[in-house]
Amino acid sequence: MTNNVIVTGGAGYIGSHACKALRDAGFTPVTVDNLSTGWEDAVKFGPFERCDLLDRAAIDAVFAKYAPIAVMHFAAFSQVGESMHDPAKYWRNNVMGSLTLIEAATAAKCENFVFSSTCATYGDQDNVVLDENSVQRPINSYGASKKAVEDILGNFEQAFGLNHVIFRYFNVAGGDPDGEVGEFHQPETHLIPLMLDAIAGKRDALTIFGTDYDTPDGTCIRDYVHVCDLVDAHVLGLKWLLDGKGSRVFNLGTGDGFSVREVIDHSRAVTNREVPYVEGGRRAGDCTKLVSGSARAVTELGWTPTRSNLGEMIADAWTWHQTGHYEK
Repeated sequence: MTNNVIVTGGAGYIGSHACKALRDAGFTPVTVDNLSTGWEDAVKFGPFERCDLLDRAAIDAVFAKYAPIAVMHFAAFSQVGESMHDPAKYWRNNVMGSLTLIEAATAAKCENFVFSSTCATYGDQDNVVLDENSVQRPINSYGASKKAVEDILGNFEQAFGLNHVIFRYFNVAGGDPDGEVGEFHQPETHLIPLMLDAIAGKRDALTIFGTDYDTPDGTCIRDYVHVCDLVDAHVLGLKWLLDGKGSRVFNLGTGDGFSVREVIDHSRAVTNREVPYVEGGRRAGDCTKLVSGSARAVTELGWTPTRSNLGEMIADAWTWHQTGHYEK
């Protein structure tokens, strides 16, 4: 038996960190990525196979070549706004690509599947702490596409015994403390890298969308998990399956979250620089507070999120942000 693990989206932000965590845990990560949003420069910890998940023959060839013991599936489009304007793109890539991958895994008798899902499957449940039993009511094509994949995994478990662990979470931040990989999106849409761009003079200013929310400082609150804590949970999920513990869903979050102004204030302390920002109106569809608990992951997986505090998330992101980048 090999120790190979197929990591789809392994050239992306979360996937590349997962590959390092897998390598450090004694596995061999095999990155499968079409580089539509990922970077070949981020593939540093195992073999790389450039192919598209919609290409069944190419995916079958990867399974035949590496005989993996598991799949860790990150590859997906993930922009909520775009998903509402171009739902076909999200259903074709996220759902059909995942179905092709799941079929290939089943055909290859690879029966352990770790899926990176999202708390967007819960929809607009404002100002509550979400857990795994919260009702799933996605309100955009991104969340709907991820829930569809969760449903497919359940069907394939019933039909073929495909064991799977599903992780749902909101925002991911930070970077590898060693600076080997980091967050690098083009275009960038996430708060912390946008803020660091403003600090570094790469953009004029950060825009705060809405300052009149019912929160202590008037800005909306979101849950952030350090990318290293997140991928540690995925490795624990893999070990859970390899230990024969069966399919399970885990939410990953802090249960509290941080406001936009809190993120800005902590960045000043970390970087010793002011954040240029302007205040704008609320964006349509933004909620006051979106957070997730992680009690099940802590008690059942033994997950200990040691770095998911604003200071470390911003510090690690800032270390990478000053020098880190990828090139096509």
